[in-house]
Amino acid sequence: MAEKDLFDYNEESIKSLDWKDHIRLRPGMYIGKLGDGSSPDDGIYVLLKEVIDNCIDEHTMGFGKHVDVEIKSKTVSVRDYGRGIPLGKVVDVVSKINTGAKYDSKAFQKSVGLNGVGTKAVNALSEFFKVTSVREGKQKTAEFERGKLIKDDKESKTTEENGTAVTFIPDEKIFKNYHYIQEFLDNQFWNYCFLNAGLVINYNGNRYVSKNGLLDLLQRKTIEEELRYPIIHLKGEDIEIAITHNNQYGEEYYSFVNGQFTTQGGTHLGGFREGYVKTIRDFYKKDYDAADIRGSICAAISIRVQEPVFESQTKTKLGSHIMYEKGPAVKSFIADFLGKELNNFLHKNPPIADALKRRIEQNERERKDMAGIKKLANERAKKANLHNKKLRDCRYHFNDEAEGKNKDEVNAKRMETTLFITEGDSASGSITKSRNVETQAVFSLRGKPLNSFGLTKKIVYENEEFNLLQHALNIEAGYEDLRYNNIVIATDADVDGMHIRLLLMTFFLQFFPDLVKNGHVYILETPLFRVRTMPGKNKEKQETIYCYDENEKQKAIQKIGGKPEITRFKGLGEISPDEFGKFIGENIRLQPVMLLPEMHIQQLLEYYMGKNTPSRQDFIIDNLKVEVDLVEEIIS
Repeated sequence: MAEKDLFDYNEESIKSLDWKDHIRLRPGMYIGKLGDGSSPDDGIYVLLKEVIDNCIDEHTMGFGKHVDVEIKSKTVSVRDYGRGIPLGKVVDVVSKINTGAKYDSKAFQKSVGLNGVGTKAVNALSEFFKVTSVREGKQKTAEFERGKLIKDDKESKTTEENGTAVTFIPDEKIFKNYHYIQEFLDNQFWNYCFLNAGLVINYNGNRYVSKNGLLDLLQRKTIEEELRYPIIHLKGEDIEIAITHNNQYGEEYYSFVNGQFTTQGGTHLGGFREGYVKTIRDFYKKDYDAADIRGSICAAISIRVQEPVFESQTKTKLGSHIMYEKGPAVKSFIADFLGKELNNFLHKNPPIADALKRRIEQNERERKDMAGIKKLANERAKKANLHNKKLRDCRYHFNDEAEGKNKDEVNAKRMETTLFITEGDSASGSITKSRNVETQAVFSLRGKPLNSFGLTKKIVYENEEFNLLQHALNIEAGYEDLRYNNIVIATDADVDGMHIRLLLMTFFLQFFPDLVKNGHVYILETPLFRVRTMPGKNKEKQETIYCYDENEKQKAIQKIGGKPEITRFKGLGEISPDEFGKFIGENIRLQPVMLLPEMHIQQLLEYYMGKNTPSRQDFIIDNLKVEVDLVEEIIS
């Protein structure tokens, strides 16, 4: 750009964008990150949520007992049986910003969608979008392409039930290489049902329904034999809470506002944590440490308020400037509820009160036993000069910590940060040279980590690798202060790499299960093969395809034809930094580490990382035979 152009600021420099163009240009403002579907907060799930939220709002107002959802390939269809959009406003509601009924508190009370943006964002970010509304024997349909109206049908008669139907296909120009993960969809649908007891969601032939709300949620998230006492379930006007304790480390929370899963918490979760500690101290008349009271807790809280204030359009965190229906602040409302209802429950259920007290006192003993070890470990971590030896940090952390930026601004930026955990100097060197230094950091392991299964948390502080990794992540006091939103295990695609991967996953599941349960841990997928045309004089025309499995390799060979050059990458260190940049940037492939509700952590770890049992031997033999058969098939 010429120097003159840099200073040529005039009327022509001022641009006015159409609504759909602005959404497509700045999608992050409306749906958060784009992603490829490997994270539960990726854009394709937000689009689905924005459509279903409208169905839930209808249900909450007493209209429509079930919602039908169908996803075939990449086409999504959602049908509710509520009142239906007023026919004369069907086009406006999905294509005019700040248009909708959510501004009318009489029509929609305590709704999560208040900004009139949701379905407009879905429309603008979809290559195809269709909406049909049915009201009192008449229907109206409109179709769009990337937000542009292409078909506007006239009203016609119908025998269909009242309600609204939306079909959309996320635009692959925006969401590149995306795919839906069934487990994320399951959680999304179940959460809707847990928060709306009696609501039925039918999805691709599966039925989701809950009778007991948050009680069912905790029962699904926990294993009965691990609980220290039966789940405490409390309900009041506009508030519902479920609480229990298990044998796992850390604190586990599921918080909701007006049916929105606030994955980053907010004022209501802060109010619960504070109010719970105060209630417990008052009940037992003892000044227990807050960490001992909340240690190993598993709880869910849902509140409903009018006009909630979220910190972003994606509504993952409730803001701090919110009053509860012109009455007490949200924190006070929750604290008062706990102070009365939880206190009464514990008085009426002495066995549960005794079990809870034993759990708290066990936490207290363990904390005091660990005090000396923690002090020595922290001193050792400082002496190790973490940032120079093990961790190659990203500029974001250096800058923000040095400049003391606003906490909310720092937390928003932190959502973009990633820590790659690598093995050996060559792999960490390749990633370090090719990473985005603004938001991507690298932690280098030395050798294979210890198998931590069955060990106490004492080992985290006594083992240098684990202690330094814990400090790098800043998770000693809990995952609320996690320095990196994404923790990516990047190991070689060989036996040793797989073993290191398992050892790291064991470490996280054993001591920091919250990180896995809340979707922070991933496996980096790197290509196994590079298929390209044989080098010629014109290297610019040389076609290169990277393949992640044998099937992709065979397709690449067929596409290129002739006798291509095929390279098998055995380790990350064999991939040059220039090439590596293609795999950890925009086209990164991440496999989320997920825990299904039926997966019991201790049983899972016992099976894979415990003693060599006959059942595990059979598992290895059976799967080894499958691998051998596959190799023979490929060779033939």
